[in-house]
Amino acid sequence: MKLSLIIPCYNEEEALPTFYAAVCKTLEELQEYQAEILFVDDGSTDKTLFLVKAYAERDPRVKYLSFSRNFGKEAAMYAGFCNVTGDYAAVMDADMQDPPELLKQMLEILEGGEYDSVATRRVTRKGEPKIRSFFARGFYKLMGKISDVDLVDGARDFRLMNRKMIDAVVQMSETNRFSKGIFGWIGFKTYWLEYENVQRVAGESKWSFWKLLRYSMEGITNFSDAPLKISSWSGLFFTFASLVALLVVFIRALCFGDPVAGWPSTVCIILFVGGIQLFCLGMLGQYVSKIFRETKKRPIYIVSEKNIDRK
Repeated sequence: MKLSLIIPCYNEEEALPTFYAAVCKTLEELQEYQAEILFVDDGSTDKTLFLVKAYAERDPRVKYLSFSRNFGKEAAMYAGFCNVTGDYAAVMDADMQDPPELLKQMLEILEGGEYDSVATRRVTRKGEPKIRSFFARGFYKLMGKISDVDLVDGARDFRLMNRKMIDAVVQMSETNRFSKGIFGWIGFKTYWLEYENVQRVAGESKWSFWKLLRYSMEGITNFSDAPLKISSWSGLFFTFASLVALLVVFIRALCFGDPVAGWPSTVCIILFVGGIQLFCLGMLGQYVSKIFRETKKRPIYIVSEKNIDRK
């Protein structure tokens, strides 16, 4: 049996030596498996690619793809799935937040034959900013209510899967990618392996709060039409409310002859309703922009350097 590891890298020069040493140590304990370590350099501007090439020169297990620019982690993960040849494949971050020593336990679970993938989730968010943890938990709760994909709070991209699940992910060739949602959408039986949160071994996270917020919006609009439904119901509600208000004003003027006063409150109402309309148009625009990107059929990634012959 062959085990492939997919490691997306973006400016991981500081963490790579520690990560590579840890992975090699783990693979020594898994002698019964052939190994393939595929580094996907996502347009790094530091010495990440230089280090990966050095590993490849002395270790035939090491393969690499280097993008022509930064296409994002989602593109790097997809490139990995398209190019690995193992019976099993695992996605891992190079910052050591995905402990390589868990691979042995994950393989034992898959070898049992009951599950198609083993996914990891953090049971704690120790060391993470509280506001970031608050919004992350809120996002998972929201997605659980408005979409039909299986998203678990604390889920990591660190996941081991068998070949049929790998092939299913490759078939999902959409440009707008949200892998956690894709893993849930394609189905298959998944075992959730819990572990304590681990801090980065070096460097800083590439995910700022605003990048994570944008990423969460990608997830919502990729796997749920709830925002469009909210927009429709909001329009219906305000239409009904305006008719009721118009009826009240008409009756008041007819019975009491009292002219309608209070132009400041009227302006506030107009601005409020106008804001709701712009919000709804913005949500509609998000979906239209996704359609626009998909219809152009641009490649998800472009490779500038590689040491493998696959696509």
